[in-house]
Amino acid sequence: MTAPIIQFLGAADTVTGSRFLVSDGNYKVMIDCGMFQGEAEINERNSEKFPIDEASIDVILLSHAHLDHSGYIPALVKNGFKGKIFCTEYTAKIAEVILIDSAHLQMTKAKYEENKIKREADPEVIYNAQDVEKSLTHFNVIKVRERIEVLPNIFATFYLSGHILGSTYIVLEIAGKSLLFTGDLGRGNHPFLAGPDKPPTTHLDAVITESTYGDRTHDSPISDFGVEILAAIKRGGSILIPAFAVDRTEEILFELRKLVDAKVIPSLPIYIDSPMADKVIRHYREAITNATLDIRPEIAEEFKVIDPFDPGHLRAMTSTEESKLLNDITEQSVIVSASGMATGGRIVYHLENMLPDPKNTVILVGFQARGSRGLQLQQGAEKVRIHQSWVNVQAHIANVESFSVHADSNEIISWLKNLARPNEVFIVHGELEGQEALQKRIQTELGWKAIIPMLAKEYPIA
Repeated sequence: MTAPIIQFLGAADTVTGSRFLVSDGNYKVMIDCGMFQGEAEINERNSEKFPIDEASIDVILLSHAHLDHSGYIPALVKNGFKGKIFCTEYTAKIAEVILIDSAHLQMTKAKYEENKIKREADPEVIYNAQDVEKSLTHFNVIKVRERIEVLPNIFATFYLSGHILGSTYIVLEIAGKSLLFTGDLGRGNHPFLAGPDKPPTTHLDAVITESTYGDRTHDSPISDFGVEILAAIKRGGSILIPAFAVDRTEEILFELRKLVDAKVIPSLPIYIDSPMADKVIRHYREAITNATLDIRPEIAEEFKVIDPFDPGHLRAMTSTEESKLLNDITEQSVIVSASGMATGGRIVYHLENMLPDPKNTVILVGFQARGSRGLQLQQGAEKVRIHQSWVNVQAHIANVESFSVHADSNEIISWLKNLARPNEVFIVHGELEGQEALQKRIQTELGWKAIIPMLAKEYPIA
C-alpha cells in the first residue's frame, strides 16, 4: 500500500487560505478550500492559476464556514471540481451566506474598477453568484462524531471544534494512515458554544494543527469588555466595534445583553451594520432554539424563548441607505460592523466618520493580521489611510482579546496533550512567528516531531 502524500496548497506561510490536499495515488481528498486574505500580495494568490487540475480532486472535507476555509470552493467548482463537499449542517448554512456575500463583493469591486477605467469587457472576478449557486449543490451534510466513507475505503469523522457554529476538526483515514486536521480550534470558554471535543485516543500518524495564536496567550478577561464599554459611555461619545459577521458579532451582542441585564451598563441603541451578520444571527438563534450539539445545554434552556442577542434596542441596518444614516445619529450608540480587521466593508466609512472625535471609542475584539488597518490602530497609529486620504486618530482605541475564538498557545498545547503521540505534527494557518513558537513548544514540551511545511511541497505521511 502506497503511503499517502499531503500537499499544502495554502496556509503554509500565512494565516489564511487553508487548502490541504491528501492523495493515496488513486484519490485526492482536499481538506478545506479557503481564500487568501490580508495584504495585497497575499490577496493576489486568489487570482493565480490553481496548482493542480481542479477536476482531479475527488472530494472536499470542510471544517467550517469561514472565508479563509471555504471561500475558494465556487472557483474550484467553476474550474472543474465535480465531487461532493462534506460538512455539518450549520457549516453548509453559514457557508452559503458567506459565499454569496463574497461573490457580491467581488462583483461590486469589479464594477467599480470597470467604471473607473471605462472598460468595455465584463469585469473579471474569481467567481460570481451563479458559480456560488452551482457550488452549493455539491454540499452534503454529515453528523458529527459519525465515521463515514467519503470515497472507497477512505473514511472521515468530524468532531466539534468549538470555534464557530458548525465548526469541526476532522480525522481522515486513508491508505492505512490516520490524519487529524484541527481546522480552527476553539478555546472551550465560548459563551454559548460547546467546547472542542476531546481528541481521539487512537493512534494518529499525523496532526495538522493551526497556529494563529501560536506565540500568544489570551490574557484579557471578558470583564475587560464591560470596563471598556462603561468607560466609553462616560466619555460621552459613541462606540464602534469592528467585528467579523460570523460568531464575533454574535458573541458581542450576547455579552452586551448580559451587561445590560446585570445593569452594568445602560441599554443603548445598538446597530448591526452588516447584512451578512444579520443573516448569520438567524442561524445562531435557530441553533440555540433547537438546542443543537454545538450549543451549551444550559444556554439552550435559558434562551429557549428569549432572544440571546438583543439587549433591548437592537436594529439591523440592511441597506446602504440605512448604513449612511448612522453618520447623522447624535445620541450615544454602539455600532457593530464588518470587517473585523477594518480592511474593508462598511466599517471603513464609520472609522472615517468617528476616528477624529476624541469622545468616541473603537474597540478591537479579534486577531489583527499583518498589513490590516486594525493592526495599525492596535499599534497606536496617529493617522490611518482611508479612501485615499489620511484620517487623524483621536478616538480612544481599546483592545479586548477575550473574544477570540482561536485557541491560544497554552490552549493548543493542552488540547494536543490528550493525543496519543503522533508520528509528526505539521504546523499551519499562522504567521511565521506563531508557527515557530508553537513548533518549539511541541518539540520541547511534548517531545514530538513538529514541521513547518513549505507552500506546495509534498510530504509523505510516515
